[in-house]
Amino acid sequence: MAHRELQSRETSEPRPAGAPFRAGASIGSAHIEEALGRPAGAIGWFEAHPEAFLPDADPSGSALGGSGGASAGAFAALQKLSAAHPVSFHGVELGLGAERGLDARRLAALRSLTDRITPCLFSEHLAWSSHTPLEELGALPPPYDEGTLERVARHVEETQDALGREILLENPVQHIRLINSTMSETDFLAKLVARTGCGLLLDLNNVFISAANSSATAEEYLAAFPVEAIGEIHLGGHTEALDAEGRAVLVDGPETPEQVWSLYETLIGRIGARPTLIEWDGPSPDWDRLDSEAARVNAILAEAGASSSLAS
Repeated sequence: MAHRELQSRETSEPRPAGAPFRAGASIGSAHIEEALGRPAGAIGWFEAHPEAFLPDADPSGSALGGSGGASAGAFAALQKLSAAHPVSFHGVELGLGAERGLDARRLAALRSLTDRITPCLFSEHLAWSSHTPLEELGALPPPYDEGTLERVARHVEETQDALGREILLENPVQHIRLINSTMSETDFLAKLVARTGCGLLLDLNNVFISAANSSATAEEYLAAFPVEAIGEIHLGGHTEALDAEGRAVLVDGPETPEQVWSLYETLIGRIGARPTLIEWDGPSPDWDRLDSEAARVNAILAEAGASSSLAS
C-alpha cells in the first residue's frame, strides 16, 4: 500500500491539510451564501458533497457521470466558504462496496478538487454503488463476509492512495436483515479499520433505524462499535413508512429526535468530543434553527470535555 498521511486518533482534533479545525458542530452546505454573509455562530464547519463540484467530464471529454457539473458561481462560493471556515467532503457516489472496480477518472477528479479546497475531513458511504438506476439499491449495505471485506478494503486503500489522505466510512442504514452475512456489521468495520487504517463516521440515526428495523438495540450496537476509529458523528432524524409487505419500518426523516440526542450524549460522555454534523433529510430549516441545534451539540461536547478534565 502506498504511503499516505493518515489522521492521528490520539486527539479528537483531526489534522488534515485544510483550515484550522476543532471538534464541534457542523451543518451541510445548503446555506453557503448565508454563511458567507454572517458569523458562523455555533456552527464551526460545513459539509459539502464533492460530486456536486466535479466537472461533467474529465480532460479527455469522457463523461464522469454522477451529479457533477457545478456552476462557476457555486464553486466560487465553496472556495470562499473554505477560506473562511473548515469544510468537509462527504462523498456519496464512489460505490466502495460494489463488485466492479473504482473509476480512476473520478478518483483523479476528487483528488484535484480536494487539493483545491483542502477539506478538513473526507468521508464516504459503505454501499453497493450509487451508479445504479435504483438509488435505493445503491444505498444498501453489502453482505458482511470475507469476500466483501477483501473487496471493500481494496477499494478503501485505492481511494486513500488516490487522495493522499485517510477517509472515514459511514455505517450504513439497514432497512432489511442481510441473511448472507457471516459477521456482524461492527466486526466488519473493525476489521476494515485494522486492514486499511481508515477511520469511521458514526451515523447515530442509522444505528437507531437499523436497530428498530431488526428488533435489536442501539445500545448493544454502540457497545460493540470500534469507537477508537470514530473521526466524525452524524445526527439526523427518521420517520415511519410501510415496506412492500405493509410492515412499519423507519426511514430517514428531518428533525433529530430526542432518542438520538440521548444516544449522542451518552456516547460523547464515553468517548469524548468528536466533530458532529446535524443532518436534515428534506428541506433544511432556517439558519437560526440550525444554529440552535449546533449550540446544543457544542454544549454536549463541552460538558464531556469538562467531565474528562475533572476525572483526570
